[in-house]
Amino acid sequence: MTGSRVVERNGVPVLVVDSAGAPIVGGEDVLDLIGSAFGQADTVAIPAERLDERFFALRTGVAGEIMQKFVNYRLRLAIVGDISAHVQSSTALRDLVRESNRGGHVWFVDDLDELDAKLLGRRSQVRVRGQERRHLLVLDRCQQVERVLVERLGAGTLR
Repeated sequence: MTGSRVVERNGVPVLVVDSAGAPIVGGEDVLDLIGSAFGQADTVAIPAERLDERFFALRTGVAGEIMQKFVNYRLRLAIVGDISAHVQSSTALRDLVRESNRGGHVWFVDDLDELDAKLLGRRSQVRVRGQERRHLLVLDRCQQVERVLVERLGAGTLR
């Protein structure tokens, strides 16, 4: 892909997609990106402005199709840029962004600095016999336990 490059960010190889280029309209459009990243990068960072407007209208299914492609190929997807106007106009999108950012497969971040912070706090990579295996950091487990405790405290079920 013209202008896209693999760079290491906090020890994680990331395919950073150029903001110039044709709009990404659906799952077929991301296959070139997946091909460019495969075997070279663990994360693909796509500028939000490259995504077609239908991505942000969840009823179209475009977001689900694109996100599923990355999950199927075991690549992390980061949508990079300001999507606040879309989030303000759609409760469903706001929920999707919140839930996605809690996980480890798809993230919505404002800029590459925020992506760096998420990469640093969420995952480490260990190369074993030439194959990559991702291991959750102790911090990741602590955050999960904390989330459960907070939920139980709020529900009054902590004993």
